[in-house]
Amino acid sequence: MEKKSDLNNVTPEDFDNCKKIIDSVRKEAAKRLVGQTEVIDGILTAIVCGGHILLEGVPGLAKTLAVKTFADISGIDFKRIQFTPDLLPADVSGTLIYEQTSGKFTVRKGPVFTSLVLADEINRAPAKVQSALLEAMAEKQVTIGEETYPLPDPFLVLATQNPIEQEGTYNLPEAELDRFLLKVMVPYPTAQEEIQIVKTCGKADQVAVKKILTKEKIKDLQRILDSVTCDDSIVEYIVSIVSVTRTITATSKKNDISKYISFGASPRSGIAMLQCAKAHAMFSGRSFVTPEDVNAVALSVLRHRLVLSYEAAADGVTADDIITRILSFVPVP
Repeated sequence: MEKKSDLNNVTPEDFDNCKKIIDSVRKEAAKRLVGQTEVIDGILTAIVCGGHILLEGVPGLAKTLAVKTFADISGIDFKRIQFTPDLLPADVSGTLIYEQTSGKFTVRKGPVFTSLVLADEINRAPAKVQSALLEAMAEKQVTIGEETYPLPDPFLVLATQNPIEQEGTYNLPEAELDRFLLKVMVPYPTAQEEIQIVKTCGKADQVAVKKILTKEKIKDLQRILDSVTCDDSIVEYIVSIVSVTRTITATSKKNDISKYISFGASPRSGIAMLQCAKAHAMFSGRSFVTPEDVNAVALSVLRHRLVLSYEAAADGVTADDIITRILSFVPVP
């Protein structure tokens, strides 16, 4: 795509070219990832929006393969951090090393200093290690000693976690969860999809994929994303959805919502929903956001930002159930 310095110069052809690039990435990713369309689109959305993504699913659903595949397709720097209970914060962000010969401290940068970080099984590390990512995810910088070092641009954390194991795992703190743009649930494959997976004999990672994205193309996609328009009524719709999760109103009581939520979504969730809705529209080749775009991304944006009450656990009500119910009664513009 041709680079332009003025956002107002974005043309319909830019959106057509953007859709072609997105479709090409989807096609390449599908060579390794069978049936994981939501995961593919989620990672694409995170890359274009400049956010971070949390992938949750049981073992063996190709979460790690998905991240590695996108590293190959994008061609950007990639490092993997395997989170374990004995990991230290310095193993993630880096530390100061004393050089005996010179009598000075030198900086040893950690694996977080890369464009694409795979935080594998992030819930296996304790809170002090998880918190080492907070500054990096929120401000895209790392402080080591008395100095602060910027991280590469782009910088994305793609984290995975296993929801079924409790031994040796630690729940992510709400402050860190809120810094993930999306949380995508990785489902089991269908019977037909699993037949294709089994035929690969576990060698899907050896399938060659083309390098479609570059840092320059990612920046160009982000430039086009900024030009996607959103009517004020859509913004009000987004705020209405978010506000229902944190205020007890006659509507929330009537729809049996408020008793299931201890803490609602933060203002950051509204910003995330608007960005993701813009990305969804752009991936469809449109330059404007519709309510359908908002509904398409609502679950992934909000499910990890709601703190549910004990009543929700007792009644078997999930965050997805609550969000789906909210979308059913909030007036659509």
